[in-house]
Amino acid sequence: MSRRGGEQAGLPIIHDRAAGIDIGSRFHVVAVPPDLCDEPVQTFQAFTADLERMADWLISIGIKTVAMESTGVYWVPVYEVLESRGLDVIVANAREVRSVPGRKSDISDAQWLQRLHACGLLRASFRPGRDIAALRAYLRLRERHLDYAAAHIQHMQKALTFMNLQLHHVVSDVTGVTGLKIIRAIVAGERDPQLLARMRDVRCKADTETVRAALIGNYQPEHVFALTQALALYDFYQARIEECDAEIQRTLATLCEGEANPTAPLPKARHRTEQPNAVNFDTRPLLYQLAGVDLTQIHGIGPYLALRLIAECGTDLSRWRTAKHFTSWLTLSPGCKISGGRDCRRTRARPLTGLVPICDLQPSRWAGRTRRLARSTVAWRRASERPRP
Repeated sequence: MSRRGGEQAGLPIIHDRAAGIDIGSRFHVVAVPPDLCDEPVQTFQAFTADLERMADWLISIGIKTVAMESTGVYWVPVYEVLESRGLDVIVANAREVRSVPGRKSDISDAQWLQRLHACGLLRASFRPGRDIAALRAYLRLRERHLDYAAAHIQHMQKALTFMNLQLHHVVSDVTGVTGLKIIRAIVAGERDPQLLARMRDVRCKADTETVRAALIGNYQPEHVFALTQALALYDFYQARIEECDAEIQRTLATLCEGEANPTAPLPKARHRTEQPNAVNFDTRPLLYQLAGVDLTQIHGIGPYLALRLIAECGTDLSRWRTAKHFTSWLTLSPGCKISGGRDCRRTRARPLTGLVPICDLQPSRWAGRTRRLARSTVAWRRASERPRP
C-alpha cells in the first residue's frame, strides 16, 4: 500500500463530520475525528443533563452525523436527544459492527464506530419517525398487556380444574360472555350449579343440563381465592388495554391531521368477522386517510394487522429499495451466503421483527405469503407515490 507524506493511505472518507458513540448503562464514550478538537474522545454520564451537554459539544465542533450500536434500550434516550437537536443519527446492528481483534475497551469501540461510519461502512437500522414510533410504542405496550392477561386466563383455568369445574369443556372461551358471567358469580359466592347454568348465553352451544353437570365441583377456599386473584388481575389488564386503545386512537387522529382525505370513498369492508384482541374502535377510516389506500383489501390483512403494519413500518416504504428488501427485513427470505460454491447459511433463524409474529406465519406457508406480501408492498408503494389532491 502506498505511503504519502509518511501516512498510510486508507479507505476514503465519506462522512468527514461523523462521530461514534459506545453506549453503556452508566456512561457513554464519544469519539470524533482527531482534527476537530484537542480531545477527540470524551466520556459523558447517562444523565439527561450530560446528554444535553454531549449534544452541545457535538454541534459546537461541527458534527453532522452520529453512529451508535443498538445496545439494549440504553441507546433510545441518546438517539432521541441527538435527533431533537438536528443531528443525523443512525443505529447500527451490533452483529454487523465487529471490533478489531486484540484489547477491547470502550474508547477503542467508540473510535472503531467513528472510523467505520466516517468511511460509510455502517448500515442504519430502520427506525420510523417520531409520531410513528409513538404509535408503535403504544401498540407494543398493548401487546404486552395482552400477554399478561393471557397468563391470568390460564391461572383461572387452572383454579377451575383444581375445583373440577369443567367450564372450559362446555364453553368455547372462558373469557366470553357465558364464561366470565359464571366465573364472576362463583367469585361472588354462588355455588348452586342450576343457577350458574342459567347464566349461559343463548348462543352457547351446550345446553343448560350439560353446563349444570360441568359446574358441580369441589369448592376449596384456596382454589376460590386463586380464582379471585386471577380474575382481578385479568380485569386490571383489560382496563390497561382500554387505556392503550384510547392513546392509540388519539395518536392516529393526530397523524391524520396533516393528511388530506382521499377522493375515493372508503371501500367496502372485506373482513366482516371481528378480530380477536382488536382495538375497541374502527381503525379503517383513520388508516385509509393516513395511508391513502385501504390496506384491508389485501388478502390476509385485517384492520388490526393493518394497524400493526403502519405502526411498525410507517407510511413511507421508500426506506426499502425494493419489495425484496422489505421481505428480507421481515426475515421471511432465506440467506444468500455462498463461499467456494457451498451454501454457508446458518441453520439458526434470525430473530423475527415485531410485525411477523402477528401474521402467525407457519414455515409451510412462508412461500405463498411472502409472494403475496411482496406484491402487496409493490402495490402500496405505487399508490403512496401517486400525488394526492
